[in-house]
Amino acid sequence: MTNPEVAIFMLCLFIVLVLLGFPIAFTLLAMGVGFGYFAYYQGGIETFSDIFNNNIFYLLNQNTYSVMENDTLVAIPLFLFMGYVVERANIVDRLFFSLQMAARNLPGSMAIAALVTCTIFSTASGIVGAVVTLMGLLAFPAMASANYNKEFASGVICAGGTLGILIPPSIMLIVYAAIAELSPLRLYAAAVFPGLMLAGLYILYVIVRVYINPSIAPKPKEEDIPPRLKIYKDLLFSFVPLTVLIMLVLGSILGGLATPAEAAAMGAFGGLALAALYRSLTWQKVKESVFLTAKATAMVCWLFVGSWTFASVFSYLGGHDVIEGWVLAMELEPWQFLVMVQLIIFILGWPLEWSEILIIFVPIFLPMLDTFGVNPYFFAMLVALNLQTSFLTPPMAMSAYYLKGVLRDQIELVQIFKGIIPYLGIVIFCMVLMYQYPGIALWFPDYLFGKYIP
Repeated sequence: MTNPEVAIFMLCLFIVLVLLGFPIAFTLLAMGVGFGYFAYYQGGIETFSDIFNNNIFYLLNQNTYSVMENDTLVAIPLFLFMGYVVERANIVDRLFFSLQMAARNLPGSMAIAALVTCTIFSTASGIVGAVVTLMGLLAFPAMASANYNKEFASGVICAGGTLGILIPPSIMLIVYAAIAELSPLRLYAAAVFPGLMLAGLYILYVIVRVYINPSIAPKPKEEDIPPRLKIYKDLLFSFVPLTVLIMLVLGSILGGLATPAEAAAMGAFGGLALAALYRSLTWQKVKESVFLTAKATAMVCWLFVGSWTFASVFSYLGGHDVIEGWVLAMELEPWQFLVMVQLIIFILGWPLEWSEILIIFVPIFLPMLDTFGVNPYFFAMLVALNLQTSFLTPPMAMSAYYLKGVLRDQIELVQIFKGIIPYLGIVIFCMVLMYQYPGIALWFPDYLFGKYIP
C-alpha cells in the first residue's frame, strides 16, 4: 500500500518519541510493526488467528533471522569483548601515566597523553562510552589536581573518546558496512588516515592553545617527575604489548589474512592474554566483560531488527521515493548534494545519537550516490566524520553526559559543553579538508585492494 503521507508521519513520529526518551530499538520495532500492519493489511479478519495473518509478522521474522546470520555482525561482540577486557586490565591507566611523563616537556602534556591514550584505546575498543568513562575516571582527576582548566580538560576527554567510532576497529563502521553492503575491509582502510588526521589536529590544537595560554594547563612539578629510566621502562611495558595486539588485529584485516570476525576473535583472545600478562585477569573481570558484551551486542542486534523493519515499511509506504524525488527535483550538483546531506546529518546530531542517524536516515541517501557519481567509501568517511558531531553537539552530546555521569558534582554540564565546542569546529574543518583532498580517505584502500569500481 503506497501511502507516502503516512510514511512521512511515521518518520516524524519516530523523532518525537525518541526526543521524549522512549528506547530507540523497541520504538523502531513497535512503529515498524504498527505501521506495517496498516501497510500490509488486507482485511477479512473473522477469527482471532486472522489477526496475525499479516505479512508484517513474516517480515519481522525474516529481518530477525537475517541479523542473526549476518557474518559481518559476528565481529561486534568479539571486538566489544576485547575492549572491555582491556579496559578492566588496568592497561590504559599505565599507558596514560607513562605517556604523561614522556610528554612532560610539551605544552599541555597531560592533555596530549589523554588524547594519545584515547586514540590507542579506541583502536582496541571502538566503544565511545567506555573510552570517555574510563578516561573521565582516570585522566580528569589527574588534570584537575594539576590545576588544569576544567572546561579544557573535559573537552579533551570528550573529543578523544569519540574517536572510537571512527578509528578501526570501529563498531560503527561494521554497522555501516552491513547497512550499505560495503566491504568492511575497505571501510577500515579508508578510516585509518581520517582518524589519525583528526587525532593529530586535536593534539595540535591543544599544543597551540596551551602555548598561547599556559595557565589552562600548568607544567608538571619537578618533584612529581620520576627518573627518566623508569619513565621509559613503564612506557615500553605499557605501550608495546597493546600496540602489538592492535597491529596484529588491524594488520590481519587490512592485509587480507583474516576477516573482521576472525581478527576480532584473535583480538578477544589477545585481550585475555594481555590481562594475564599484567596479572589483572580475574574471574570477576571476565564475568563483567562477558555481561557488558552481551548487553551491548543485544542492543545492536535489536537496533538492526527494529531499523530494518522500520525502513522496510517506510520504503513500502513510499517514503524513500518521496525523499529521493524531492532531492532529484532540485537538480543539485554533486558537491551541493554532499553539502546538503552532511548538513542534514549534522542537524540531526543535535537531538539524536549516531545509531539512529546511521540506521534510519543514512540509508535514505545511499541509493542516490550513483545518480550523483559519489564514491560510496568517500561518502562513508564523510558520514563517519560527521557522526563525531552527534557526540559533541549540545543538547544531546552523549560524550558530555557520559563524562558528567562519572564526574557528577566535580563539573557542571555547561562547562563540558563549552569545552567541547572547539573540537566540534575541528571535526567540521576535517570534513572540509577531506572533501578538498579525497585521497585522505581513498588512497589507502585503493593501494591495498585496487581502485574501487562501482
